[in-house]
Amino acid sequence: MIRIFRENDLTAVIQIWLDTNIKAHNFIPKEYWMSNYAMVKDTLPQAEIYVYVDDETKEIDGFIGLMDNYIAGIFVKEAVQSKGIGKQLLDYVKEIKSNMRLSVYQKNTRAIVFYQREQFVIQSENIDDSTNEKEFIMAWSKSE
Repeated sequence: MIRIFRENDLTAVIQIWLDTNIKAHNFIPKEYWMSNYAMVKDTLPQAEIYVYVDDETKEIDGFIGLMDNYIAGIFVKEAVQSKGIGKQLLDYVKEIKSNMRLSVYQKNTRAIVFYQREQFVIQSENIDDSTNEKEFIMAWSKSE
């Protein structure tokens, strides 16, 4: 089930954010994510967030965070990755938004392949100022 974020989801969501970032971005020091934890925890509730809740366990297994039409990230617990949860979250917001964009680290090839499969197109590339890592700017638009 996918639903809108609730305040009491914060602990589960921020833990998924931290674990997933450390694992998916092993080319960035773990300390970077740890040092941003408090700031993200404070700002997360201001974003538009949808959570994926497992029907049986009632646990949050993933979430997508948006700021207007910008996807700040799709995060899925490692134990349940590659089971379609990220796609379900993305499909859910594709029903709400007519276009979206995102940034993805070039070294995160798994994410790039996922977004390209979901009809996102690379628009440009730049350097993330906070990590000095190259990233792609990708965009998607609903076809008429």
